[in-house]
Amino acid sequence: MIEMKNIQKYFDEKMVLSSVDLLVQEGEIFGLLGPSGSGKTTIINILTNQIEHEAGKKRVEASAFEIGLMLDSDELYERLNCLENLELFARIYGVSHKKVMETLENVELTHVAKKEVSTLSKGMRQRLALARAMIHTPKILFLDEPTSELDPVSSRHIHEMIKTLRHQGATVFLTTHNMDEAVKLCDRVGLLYEGKIVETGNPYDICKRHGAIKTVPDLEKVFFKMTGANLI
Repeated sequence: MIEMKNIQKYFDEKMVLSSVDLLVQEGEIFGLLGPSGSGKTTIINILTNQIEHEAGKKRVEASAFEIGLMLDSDELYERLNCLENLELFARIYGVSHKKVMETLENVELTHVAKKEVSTLSKGMRQRLALARAMIHTPKILFLDEPTSELDPVSSRHIHEMIKTLRHQGATVFLTTHNMDEAVKLCDRVGLLYEGKIVETGNPYDICKRHGAIKTVPDLEKVFFKMTGANLI
């Protein structure tokens, strides 16, 4: 479904990705974990054709209209209201007004449908950005730190929506530096450090391979043991 082989990427003369190999299976939630600056967003940008890579091969088995994308910066139109933001993208994808309203209801934003985006809370903005990414029922959904800076209640709500999309058949690729999120949400994870994938697998299995108890703190210890770095 999603594959990278020996991907390398430079910005000026600095290598930001070094021989990255990834394989994401159809229908799974895959989490890419690593500290800020490790190259997580760069990988999403390459997979979604926003930037080019210098070497290696990539494969994404979906057309542009079958992909949903939610960036770390939500890229919403500040002066438009929630409904207008979604309707704009609905016209691009040929989605009905009925589906727009259903999507607003799914993310529990019907009550603020006519409010300008500039007045929304961080959690509401994140939910609206996710609604926009999933409005056309994408085959593959790319999410760049979808719960960053959110409170636990808002994060759980986003998690439930992501799980629902997976149950509807979507493949989800997300980035995070939150081990708790990875353990609760992801089928498999890749640990990224200084532009290299240092480990991939089920988060619990990774703990077991490295002699750790199957808990979130121990997975963080595994990452520190392998790289000498903290995730945050």
